Amino acid sequence: MAASATLADRIEAALPQTQCTRCGYPDCRAYAEAIARGEAGIAQCPPGGTEGVQRLSTLTGLPVVPLDPSHGTEGPRQLAVIDETWCIGCTLCIKACPVDCIVGAPKSMHTVIEPLCTGCELCLPACPVDCISLETVTPGLSGWAAWSPAQADTARQRYAFHRLRVERERAEQDERLAAKAASKLADLASASQITDPEALARKRAVVEAALERARARRRGPAGG
Repeated sequence: MAASATLADRIEAALPQTQCTRCGYPDCRAYAEAIARGEAGIAQCPPGGTEGVQRLSTLTGLPVVPLDPSHGTEGPRQLAVIDETWCIGCTLCIKACPVDCIVGAPKSMHTVIEPLCTGCELCLPACPVDCISLETVTPGLSGWAAWSPAQADTARQRYAFHRLRVERERAEQDERLAAKAASKLADLASASQITDPEALARKRAVVEAALERARARRRGPAGG
């Protein structure tokens, strides 16, 4: 188990961290773990390109094979660009960005922080008015020739922060909803609108379970 985790760490470090999901997994870490378990091939990462396959081959001992075209093709790095004249400020692209490189507010224009964009393309299908396009920023260069280890490290750190932020916001929302439900339940009970003790107990159990889920999310996986 420990050996597998160590291999997964090394594989993850060899991936470009674009978090584009084109490999068929939700993020680079999940893909790395799948490779380490022998459940995924090493030719499923278009952003890493041919050099990426070679890196993964060295780590795993698997033979070098061409990139699997079903996952996309190697190409120059892309930059997401928002046409602010058409942007409606829906924030859906902000929610879709795995590295939080899009800034804006509801009903306000959004913009991309160019140095932080990984070119993952996840914001494109999220935009309901198709106001996001891609521009090539590394003409003639692809794979690791178009993406540096420093950029990969930055993307990894920003993705980790993004996940923590999303989980924190989800837990806070759960707490708000559970607290509102608890308040409503107390109001109903005090007003004698729930006269069946068993029904009241069932509703209280549902509310308490929701509160506990919210607390568990705030504690995190380690429970700390």
